[in-house]
Amino acid sequence: MMKARPVSTILYSVVSVVALFLLLVAVNYLNSFVKKRVDLTSDHSFTLSPGTRQILSRLDSPVTIRFYVTQESEDLPEAFKNYAREVGDLLDEYRQLSPKYIIIKKLDPEPDSDAEDSAKLDGVEPQQLPNGQRLYLGLGFSMLDQKQAIPVLDPHRERQLEYDITRAISNVMTPDKPVVGVMSSLPVSGMSTPMMMEMGQQGRPPWVFYNELKRSFTVREVPITAEQIPDDVKVLVVIHPKDLRPATEYAIDQFVLKGGKLVAFLDPFCVLDQQPGRMAPPTTSTFPHLLKAWGITFDTQKVIADMTYCAQTRQGKQPAILALTADAFNKEDIITADMDNAELGFAGVFSGTSSAGLKVTTLMKSSKDSELVNPMQADSDPAEILSQFHGSGIEYPLALRVQGIFKTAFPEGKPVDTGAQPGRAPAPAQSLKASAQENTVILFGDADFIQDPVAVTEVQNPFGTAQRLVMPANGNLNLAESAVEQMAGNDALIALRSRGVTARPFTRVKTMEDKAEAAYRDKIQQLETSLRDTQTKLAQLQNSKPGGGQFILSPRQQEEIANFRKTEGGVRKQLKDVRRSLRANIDSMEDELKWFNIALMPAIVAAVGIGAGLVRHRRAAAR
Repeated sequence: MMKARPVSTILYSVVSVVALFLLLVAVNYLNSFVKKRVDLTSDHSFTLSPGTRQILSRLDSPVTIRFYVTQESEDLPEAFKNYAREVGDLLDEYRQLSPKYIIIKKLDPEPDSDAEDSAKLDGVEPQQLPNGQRLYLGLGFSMLDQKQAIPVLDPHRERQLEYDITRAISNVMTPDKPVVGVMSSLPVSGMSTPMMMEMGQQGRPPWVFYNELKRSFTVREVPITAEQIPDDVKVLVVIHPKDLRPATEYAIDQFVLKGGKLVAFLDPFCVLDQQPGRMAPPTTSTFPHLLKAWGITFDTQKVIADMTYCAQTRQGKQPAILALTADAFNKEDIITADMDNAELGFAGVFSGTSSAGLKVTTLMKSSKDSELVNPMQADSDPAEILSQFHGSGIEYPLALRVQGIFKTAFPEGKPVDTGAQPGRAPAPAQSLKASAQENTVILFGDADFIQDPVAVTEVQNPFGTAQRLVMPANGNLNLAESAVEQMAGNDALIALRSRGVTARPFTRVKTMEDKAEAAYRDKIQQLETSLRDTQTKLAQLQNSKPGGGQFILSPRQQEEIANFRKTEGGVRKQLKDVRRSLRANIDSMEDELKWFNIALMPAIVAAVGIGAGLVRHRRAAAR
């Protein structure tokens, strides 16, 4: 009996191992027929979103997706292989979601092959490696007689890959793209002058925002001096309309009353509107007549400074540059529901009470620890703004949605153009007085935030090619393009776009820094005021000479100067000590939080492991 027990134990162990092995083989065999991934990311970045499912559910004809990818080769960069594999996996998700209507074809465009000819017909472009080899990584889409292409799949748009594919599918489903008009005083579509061409210089490329619009819409440029908006324009995008003529503002007014959608980017201090080599100050833009008719005020003399969203720049903290987090966005509106970050610089704010028949919804706002400041001072001396900062307790609107029945801002009709030729009266025109149905206008208080220097970052091509690649620096383009897409009528793509960029700032550290600064701010301000007063009195004593003559200070005056200088030195030392204490407190809090975050999880894992080991040891000892 003593020997039977070990034999039975061994037998049971062998049977258990064999059974477990067979179970694993069966599970893997069954799993080979059903591809299922588990997405454990917090925002489900690798799971097809409801927006994609909604668009695929509308399919009534097959969509063929041709995946052009250069196949395995020893010379292929590893980054290329990995990204090609990720694209293939995502395409499989589309096929599983709609196996009846999604057809995937994987093609290797070898030189002089039919696949290469197909890639050229689809508009998929090769990338040239330094060794002369050409790489293909792109997608072609077709549905009936409609075609769409993603010429080059950029790894830096990995988080936007689902959006790009779903947008392409949506485009081939909709033969007629909505027409979007772009009106701007800035070179949105790029700039090239004859002088530049003669000197062999390259002009400015189109903005990424402009190129992105062209991928989804038929984009038409509308002159900033236009007196009529083309009838086929569905959405008008107006960017920094500085020095807008009344006749053009009237054209926008009539466009809205006809039912056209308007997305406008106004700016009280357009920092990026400065010509190279010119020292002119930044310009402002607004809709003076339209906003007044809508009951909205846009302050072009002040910009918003915010301590909660204060951005950290190379020169230090800049309260007029806002690094917005999720709390700044309206979670009830489809455009901003999933937004979690954006960056605005020297933005303006909206106020006022909407006119009868209109409803105003705030899409984006400042925190309560904000105030309106002079833009020139905020640009030239942010330290002074910081030292004298006093929160207003007001959450200022930075972007608005205006909905309802709009009434004309020009009840007397089209304004007379003062630039018209003498003796020629403007032609009479039928003027609409109000919109027949409810309409929508979206207003942003900043035009800089959609420009390339703020919205995107240029990166080196991981494949080693010379092609210029950019990636989103923040959620700015997502926000702007989502507004246009929503106005054009495609809500399903908006939730997809907002997944493109996710910023995860140390919000707790930021809150701790703000509290520490608030505790020291009054003391620093008192010391700086005392220092300025002392320096003023000292300067008055030293300059107290009669006109043109020599003046010898009395012993008492010399003593006062010495005392003031001593006071000045003491105040400077106190100020330095207070700032050093502030920095030390902030650094200490950051270190504590980082150590807590870094050490907590390993400590929990270690504790669980030790606990499990002790339990096992006790059970073994009990046997």
